[in-house]
Amino acid sequence: MRFHPLRLGCLLVFGGLLSITWITSIPGDGEMQPDLKTLYKRLMVVEGQGVQLKRDLSNILEHLKKLPNATRFTSNFTSTNNTILSEAIKQQFLQPNIYLYMPHLRYHPLSLVPNVVLGQGRRGVSMVLGIPTVKRLKDNYLVSTLSSLLYDLMPAQRQDLLIIVFVAEINLEYVDSVAETIEKTFPNEVQSGLLEVVSPSQYYYPDFTILKETFGDSKDRVKWRTKQNLDYSFLMLYAQDKGTYYVQLEDDVVAKAGYYNSMKTYTLQEASKPWLFLEFSQLGFIGKMFRTRDLPMIAEFFLMFHRDKPIDWLLDHILWVKVCNPEKDAKHCTQQKALLKQRYKPSLFQHVGLHSSLPGKVQRLKDKDFGKQTLFHAHSNPPAVVSSSLKHYQKHSLERLYKGEDFFWALTPVQKDYILFNFSQPLHISSYLFRSGNIETSKDKFYNTTVEVLPSNAAAKTKLVPTLSYHESNNGFIIIGEFTNGVAEGGVSEALQPVSALRLVVQSDSDVWAVLSEVFIQV
Repeated sequence: MRFHPLRLGCLLVFGGLLSITWITSIPGDGEMQPDLKTLYKRLMVVEGQGVQLKRDLSNILEHLKKLPNATRFTSNFTSTNNTILSEAIKQQFLQPNIYLYMPHLRYHPLSLVPNVVLGQGRRGVSMVLGIPTVKRLKDNYLVSTLSSLLYDLMPAQRQDLLIIVFVAEINLEYVDSVAETIEKTFPNEVQSGLLEVVSPSQYYYPDFTILKETFGDSKDRVKWRTKQNLDYSFLMLYAQDKGTYYVQLEDDVVAKAGYYNSMKTYTLQEASKPWLFLEFSQLGFIGKMFRTRDLPMIAEFFLMFHRDKPIDWLLDHILWVKVCNPEKDAKHCTQQKALLKQRYKPSLFQHVGLHSSLPGKVQRLKDKDFGKQTLFHAHSNPPAVVSSSLKHYQKHSLERLYKGEDFFWALTPVQKDYILFNFSQPLHISSYLFRSGNIETSKDKFYNTTVEVLPSNAAAKTKLVPTLSYHESNNGFIIIGEFTNGVAEGGVSEALQPVSALRLVVQSDSDVWAVLSEVFIQV
């Protein structure tokens, strides 16, 4: 239902005219008294119209309470609709003072409307990850960062997570190029709503040429840190109603395998404590988790002092304002601030970018608490003779993978390449899991590869019913699954049990090497 103020006005006028017309239609004292039945009928008609008018007004008021997000508005507005849009923007951002800190926004009513390039409007998730990204003169790490975050997410986790990439540029051509790269690289994640790409309005940023140089920083650095404050604020305000917790990241980090479960478990453990943020990395602003209900206050503080100091300093100042007593010493202040931030170890995010988004700056910082990455997952698998047509790289053999000692790293697969698990004796397989790639080689996965089993009973194929939708391969093998996003998992129908062998078959040539980091055959 669309709201039209003009229609409301007409409705009210019509109601008033109708009442006047009815009143004037009643004869005067010198005229004949109206028929009581006619008068009663007229009264009932007017009363019915009044009830309907009340219902219409209630519906309109209810509609106003549920105004859609500002991003859904189009550019074809009347002056009245522009006023409504401005109110919707204020409601969305919950920032009545934003125009005090950024007065230039007053001249452009649409300056706070996010440009949602890719997204399905996902809401109600447990965790939102915010990643601001800018155009870099040298290396770009964004795709690697996203691959790291998506690497080992399970289906249920993918449904309970939202990753927002904020392209902090006003060059629409560049914004579209980033969105295109993400959509091509992660089509399923974009389509499902797991990944969103947004950018600011061309009017969002102020004039950076009038900034004052402070703390010995150059003009370029002052501009860089000021813009970073504005970028983080915009992203926080956009994310505030998307989920329960918000995590600030950067576009040049790598995540530790299993980060999602680690964060969620620790958050539930600390839920009852009065923290302002949780730290999952000790570097700068990376891996800071906030409750989304606190984001409006935090963003307003950043906006209030966006010209004055770097964002990590401002975050520390929020803690100082909240709990430090000027009449007590620095030690007491430090103790009180520690109550508002909780540190998780080991760190779950590592900074990997060498070249900063600030031109000319080389960033060599590393989080010492990050430790080593888990590059494979070991399981106790049933006895089997393993073989493959694929050549392995260095010591990363298939035998070592099956024993739980290493990952299998194969040179570029071609069509008809295979990996075979020949069991010592036929067995009943309840489920299987094959995971390709790892946190450091996220692109080296198995693509267009099937999972096939060899029933020990040759008559098993005759047991298959059409509803199972299985297809026969060669040499008696039956296709029961395939790799999707680098992972193949599922169960084996009882009609195919017991199984003598299981194999993976590559159906088309690949452009990259392949890593098999996890094999779990459960009996």
